[in-house]
This record gives sequence, structure tokens and C-alpha cells, in this order.
Amino acid sequence: MIFPFCLGQLTSCKPGWARLLLLLALTQTVLQYLFFYSGLAASSGVLGSILVGAGSLWWIVLAPLCLKTPWPRWRHFCVIAVSSIGVMIAVYAPGVGSGAPFLGMILFLMASLSGALAAILVVPLSRLMDVKLATSGALFFGGILLMLGGVREMPRFIASVDVSLAITTVYLAGVSAGAFGLWNWLVREYSVNVLAGYRFLIPLSAVTQSSFFIKDESPGFGIALGGILILGSLIYLHRSEMKAHRSG
Repeated sequence: MIFPFCLGQLTSCKPGWARLLLLLALTQTVLQYLFFYSGLAASSGVLGSILVGAGSLWWIVLAPLCLKTPWPRWRHFCVIAVSSIGVMIAVYAPGVGSGAPFLGMILFLMASLSGALAAILVVPLSRLMDVKLATSGALFFGGILLMLGGVREMPRFIASVDVSLAITTVYLAGVSAGAFGLWNWLVREYSVNVLAGYRFLIPLSAVTQSSFFIKDESPGFGIALGGILILGSLIYLHRSEMKAHRSG
């Protein structure tokens, strides 16, 4: 879905891109999807919504070590802390402990670690090739590797395909293409410390949309309070960053 929009960038790739692209496919697509959906199968979506924000914590620790970026300031840690509390309030439900929560926790944390490593890889890779082309390649080659890993289940999947499943699959492919394309561009353009806080909009959006679109789930006080904490901390972060930029 992304590749047709970056055909003109094929000839602009610089030497060394292939190894980094393969690593991006492995971390961003193969490992992240594998760990995340395994976590969903083992535990609950609510637990996944809580722990998806752990990617920000991985990121702010790994980025200074791997990319030599500035260490986060106290305001960044404050935003991470307040947003973490907001996520836990927003997604709290008795079902958070269903299934095998400990195994689910390990798998979700590994998924968020894979995503953080992928975000770090995007920075040097974007210097060697167009970021849209990198995203396209990572999804394509990562998708092939995932299909090879699940080839034994392919006959059963093909037998279950109907119009509804086909539409859903195409929709999810479009969501992944758009989300990763936009995210990888943001990683290239903006500070890691700033983007880490905005990642907490992901679980908030997941819980909010589930409440509106999934039967038997309804928005409650927790979503409203958690959303206020997250959005408030992000507004504070944005204003403080703008003030620091103007003074600098």
C-alpha cells in the first residue's frame, strides 16, 4: 500500500541500507506483531492497553544509549509518570487479570521493547533511504517472514476467508501502513523525549474506541479521568517544549 507512493526513491538509497532494513522488518513487524498478538491470546486486551505504553519507557532509556540523544529532563519523566497513571485509570477493568496475566505481561513488554528498538533503527535508516520506502520494505519483508512462520495454518485460514474477513484484513493492512508510515516520519523529524509522551494516546484511543464500537463495552468515569490526565500532561509537555525552544 505504501510502495506505490515511493517508487521515485528507489534510486536514492545509499550503501548500507539493506542490513538496517532487515533489522527494522524483524523488530517493527515480525517480533512486535508476534509478541503482541501472542500476548492477546494468552491474557487480555486490557492488559495490553496498559503495557503498550511501556514502549515510551524503553525508548527514553535506549535512545540516549544508542543514538547519543540528550537524556530526558525532569519534565519528560513527569509526563511519562502522569500518563502511565492516566492509562491505568482509563483501562482499569476486572478483566485485566484474565487468562495468564504474567505470561501476557512478559509478551506485551517484549512487544513494546521490539517497537522501541524499531523506532531507534528508523533514525539511522532514514539517512540512507526515504522513510516511506523503509516503512514499506519493513512491512513487506516482515509480512513475508510472518507468513512463512504460519504457513502450516494457511489452509485453515484460506478456508475461513469470506467477504467480511477480507474487508477486515484489508482495513487492518491500511491501518498498519498508515500508522507506521506516519510514526516513522515523526521519529525522523522530532525529539524522542517529546514523542515518548504522545505514545500514551495509543492505549487511550484503543480503550475509547472499544467503548464506542464494541458491544457490551461502554465509556465510563475512568476513561474520562484518565484521558484528562494524559491530554493535560501532553499539553504541558508541548507548551514547555515550545517555551524552551523560544528561549533557546
